[in-house]
Amino acid sequence: MSYTMRFLMFFISFRVMRPSVLFATTLAVSTACFAQESEIQINANVPYRPELADDAYAQEFCKLDIYQPAKDVSNAPILIWFHGGGLEGGSKTSGLTKKLAESFAAQGVIVVVPDYRLSPNVTFPTYLEDAARVVSYTQTYIASSQNGADVFVGGHSAGGYIVSLLAMDLHYLKDAGVDETTLAGFIPVSGQVMTHFTVAKEKGIARPAIIADEAAPIYHIRKETAPILVIMGGDDWPARLEENRYYVAVMRKVAENNSIALVEVDDRTHSSILKGLSSPDDPAAIAALSFIRTKKLPPDEIIENN
Repeated sequence: MSYTMRFLMFFISFRVMRPSVLFATTLAVSTACFAQESEIQINANVPYRPELADDAYAQEFCKLDIYQPAKDVSNAPILIWFHGGGLEGGSKTSGLTKKLAESFAAQGVIVVVPDYRLSPNVTFPTYLEDAARVVSYTQTYIASSQNGADVFVGGHSAGGYIVSLLAMDLHYLKDAGVDETTLAGFIPVSGQVMTHFTVAKEKGIARPAIIADEAAPIYHIRKETAPILVIMGGDDWPARLEENRYYVAVMRKVAENNSIALVEVDDRTHSSILKGLSSPDDPAAIAALSFIRTKKLPPDEIIENN
């Protein structure tokens, strides 16, 4: 069955849920505003690391925005989305990131979009530690108000790298008080699985050298993980697609992990794969939404973008 048909069948069968009072804690410390789309509400600039009150840089960047459907949010699934930017740039309010959050929220998914501290102001693993605290905050203050709603963790490019490393090297989540088994899944899009080139640069290793040390998701392959849906464009950066194909193959054949799937969208570039995720009828969006709604990984597939 095609992803389009799965999405339509789910939409037809989706039961409208009762509205609930949401984010009583976060609303008190956030700025609430309505997006142009009347279907969603945004609670902006919620601090998620208040314990770093003496660190001005952390106070500026360790904030998140919450996109929620204006109606029927009880038990809605939650997607944490980490922006890209090479670990040196990007933001939670960049155009394509914001469009993705608005689109998913309009379709009934609560989307949490954080900023995190960036290199060279900080170095590895600070941005991973920030990301893990976002997951902890989401579970404690958002999912709990949703009767323990499913939490997925996704991101694009550098955000995809962060997501993959959180999924593979469990000490980041454990240190933040998060039990990996309580997460519904991970959705890395166009991320590196070798050591990120910015992390390598911090270590004094110049491109085009490629390494896979403890900062590489693939270094930590293991048999038991939460489900991982890898999404890639067929025309991503040189070797990025092949790198992710290798990662999936090694997870399955070496680690004997079958909780991973790879969806490739033909002719998509590193940026257009993210742009497509903002359209509900896009094949990448259909795959991600199906995973979020059903908690079932799709089969591996190369989708022609007609």
